[in-house]
Amino acid sequence: MKEKIALIADSACDLPQGFIDEYGIKILPLKVIYPDGQYSDRVDIQPEDVYSRMPAEVPTTSMPSVREIKDAIEKSHHEGFTHVLIITLSSGLSGTYQTAKLAAKDYDDIIVEVFDSLTLCMATGWMVLDAARNIAKGLSFAAVMQKLEELQPRVSAFYVIETLEYLRKGGRIGKVAGMLGDLLNLKPIISVNSEGIYYTYAKVRGYQKSIERLMQTIEEQVGNCPINLAVLHGGAKAEGEKVLAKLSELPNVRELIFSDISPVLGVHTGPGLIALCYHEV
Repeated sequence: MKEKIALIADSACDLPQGFIDEYGIKILPLKVIYPDGQYSDRVDIQPEDVYSRMPAEVPTTSMPSVREIKDAIEKSHHEGFTHVLIITLSSGLSGTYQTAKLAAKDYDDIIVEVFDSLTLCMATGWMVLDAARNIAKGLSFAAVMQKLEELQPRVSAFYVIETLEYLRKGGRIGKVAGMLGDLLNLKPIISVNSEGIYYTYAKVRGYQKSIERLMQTIEEQVGNCPINLAVLHGGAKAEGEKVLAKLSELPNVRELIFSDISPVLGVHTGPGLIALCYHEV
């Protein structure tokens, strides 16, 4: 029987809506929770809604439920898909991967694989897009999975935030040192390690200097190798556009995406985030 592959990702992949529509990717929204109710990421709450209520109100977040993931799998089955690939943000930062694995184990009439991206934001998004394009090319499920495995270690995410306060409040600070940095106005450039946990890549004094240093990381990491690059912002569009303009001049950038981060990720970073997510091609 001919394979028909459904692709599901959670909303923390930050893939722009145009790609989601083009490739028919199903998105599982994470949740933003305020005392007045629960909102679905990018469905009934947008990034600016979260930032506008900060710092007075800092919501909590949660992952999709087992039932929501099962509903997505079962809908795919009813639509005639024979295989389902679910790509999640890092298991080191969220329980979404474990929840999806739990949901996936109950099916024997459809093949379901859950892939841990071990990262987040458009670093995960590049993997989702790679899988979508390979499915569209007609690659087998095994080949799509193999290419995903090969791409995952090559994808990087680096970002700068104005304050570590929100990472601390959300319990997501990982290996990033907090208090002293705030006192000295140090703005760490944060990345995600091979275990999918945040760590400090570099420490820079002052927000603007940290953004300049962030842009230098591209050259440090890849030199002249061709890359696909995404520039994202969280409540810092003007700053993000300046970074985009500078990096668009790099001769080795093959594909360039500009977007904003999801409300759920914004809860943990606060406004003022600039992120660079890329991989060698």
